[in-house]
Amino acid sequence: MFRTFTLSVVAAFGLATSGLAAGGEGHVEDFDFSFEGPFGTYDQNQLQRGLQVYTEICSACHGLKFVPIRSLAEEGGPHLPEDQVRAYAANFEVFDAELDDFRPALPADHFPESGLENAPDLSLMAKARAGFHGPYGLGINQFFKGIGGAEYIASLLTEYTGEEKEEAGVTLYENKAFPGGWISMAPPLYGEDVEFADGHENDLHHIAEDVSAFLMWTAEPKMMARKQAGFVGVLFLTLLSVLLYLTNKRIWAPVKGKETS
Repeated sequence: MFRTFTLSVVAAFGLATSGLAAGGEGHVEDFDFSFEGPFGTYDQNQLQRGLQVYTEICSACHGLKFVPIRSLAEEGGPHLPEDQVRAYAANFEVFDAELDDFRPALPADHFPESGLENAPDLSLMAKARAGFHGPYGLGINQFFKGIGGAEYIASLLTEYTGEEKEEAGVTLYENKAFPGGWISMAPPLYGEDVEFADGHENDLHHIAEDVSAFLMWTAEPKMMARKQAGFVGVLFLTLLSVLLYLTNKRIWAPVKGKETS
């Protein structure tokens, strides 16, 4: 079910720097994700496709230890039926201290940890990485485009050039999105790696975009609720400001009337 890929002993996804190659920031493409902007929402179908990509490819090495499996059934996420979540959970094994043995995972359990010691956990990766920066560190681009963590991941997955080199016994792969230009993680995606049940395109660009959207959801599962709460808060504050203005105007009207008379 899972397809493994080579991961060397240095860094993966840029969470740790290798120090083997120096250079500036990599190129991050501005993907058009549905959840961007103040009124953006997650695309449920895209999250389900991203879950499939993670399960069939990424989970061979990388874990999601901070994500409870039951959250796959929640609204605003992949929103899988309860029976599918239970069946999905049973594909994993977790260690039960009471049984002192492994058992099939339940929806209440979390996703397994990374299968390799040097493979970073991806639960919060979309928030741990910043894709967009502003001049002189002012964050101007982030103000307009957002932090861009999902774009960074998608760019990283699609910007391999095919060039390789070896330094200090470690194979490095050229990647235009990775700071410094060389990364120790071999290309995990090539295009047409998975077959989607909905017939959606499965070229490299779309697969990378789908799994990046899924990882954005694992990092921000309550994003839609926060946006809704923020919108209600702004609306309430606007209404309160108008009422305070009218109240202030009425209270001081007699005083101002005497001053003018």
